Amino acid sequence: MKVLIVFCLAVGALAASVSHIRHRDVKAEQTEFQEWQLLMPAKENTESTEETNESVEQTSELVEDINESAEETNQWTEENNESTEDINESTEDVNEWTVENSESVEENDESTEDTNESVEENNEWIEETSESTEDIDESAEEDDESTDDNNELADWEAYKEMHGKVYTSESEDSERLQIFLTAQQTIREHNEAYARGEKDFYLGLNHLSDLLPEEYNILNGFIPLSDDSLANDNYTTILPPINVKLPRSVDWRRRGYVTPVKNQGRCGSCWSFGATGALEGQTKRKTGRLVSLSEQNLVDCSGKYGNHGCKGGNAERAFQYIRDNRGIDTERSYPYEGIQSRCRFNRQFVGANARGFVTVYGGDERRLQHAVATVGPVAVAINASPLTFRNYKGGVHYHPECSPRGINHAVLVVGYGSLNGKDYWLVKNSWGTGWGDRGYIRMARNRGNNCGIASYGSYPQI
Repeated sequence: MKVLIVFCLAVGALAASVSHIRHRDVKAEQTEFQEWQLLMPAKENTESTEETNESVEQTSELVEDINESAEETNQWTEENNESTEDINESTEDVNEWTVENSESVEENDESTEDTNESVEENNEWIEETSESTEDIDESAEEDDESTDDNNELADWEAYKEMHGKVYTSESEDSERLQIFLTAQQTIREHNEAYARGEKDFYLGLNHLSDLLPEEYNILNGFIPLSDDSLANDNYTTILPPINVKLPRSVDWRRRGYVTPVKNQGRCGSCWSFGATGALEGQTKRKTGRLVSLSEQNLVDCSGKYGNHGCKGGNAERAFQYIRDNRGIDTERSYPYEGIQSRCRFNRQFVGANARGFVTVYGGDERRLQHAVATVGPVAVAINASPLTFRNYKGGVHYHPECSPRGINHAVLVVGYGSLNGKDYWLVKNSWGTGWGDRGYIRMARNRGNNCGIASYGSYPQI
């Protein structure tokens, strides 16, 4: 736009200059001609009058041409002036637009500055909000942790109330709480795997879930009988007949061979419960009567046969004592106390007798199955060390690392069967009905003598 304005102004100036030059030249020629007329002699004037007239005519024609050119120039100049005025007006418009645009730019700059300030303020607000959000998240995490802590404490208090747990100090309570929480976490993770179909059994809290390791070990009071002891005793080893068809499942509870579940308490007398359970079954088989026999009688009186009361023993030594003592008292006459004391056997309250025993040793599950199917409940010993055993609740228990070499607990096999395609041994424990499946556990069968269940079995002969 600026280039166009300058060009138009230059054209106007050039036209005006040309017009002025033409007027000046015409006047000069007229003046020279007049002077020439005064100086020329008359004769020359006379002789050249015709020529002069011709020249004057030519000059007049030239003047007319010049005048016409001047008029055209004047017209062009007027038009150019009008164009210049238009250009000036346009220039003024441009200037006004420029001023307005400059003002708008200034306003935009101010608006941009305001926007930048607003953005900065917004960024500051975002940062403050982010910090506030982080604080809220941290607070929420703390609240979650606090809620978890409160839930854990609530679970702990409920557990203690359910099982009648009372501790002597806050430090002991804290120690037991940590054991409880570890068991609770183990149970939760295991049961999630069970829900996904990755485990064949599930777990649950019970009255043993807060025990110290040494306290739990006390419950597992099985001491194996040495080969020397067997060599000097009257016993029989059972060998199953070849090609004998056995029942697919057996449950001696349904035939009345099994007394209710008992509880050994904090005494390592599991061996005595295995012995009485096997003898109760054989007594029922021979006499038709199911009599609950006295474990306390065995705890107090079989020490000279190698048993150690609440510190361990085995069923075979208990059978030896019963044979030599010519009987064992009933539980009703000699109730269980859970501690070892003086022997108070009373012959008038004898509930059963034995003339020897049969061993089912060697880890052969087929041999154990034959004994259970054809004779009745069999006293056995197992490895009860896994936490999964302690907190067992239901299903078929199998632990791949439960070795026969760690056998430490005596129990009673009262049957066998299959559940969801998994073979099991039906085992009666002596930890009360609050443990396991109302005091029982289904242990894996035909899976490599898992937990050593077929390693040490026996039952009495009567």
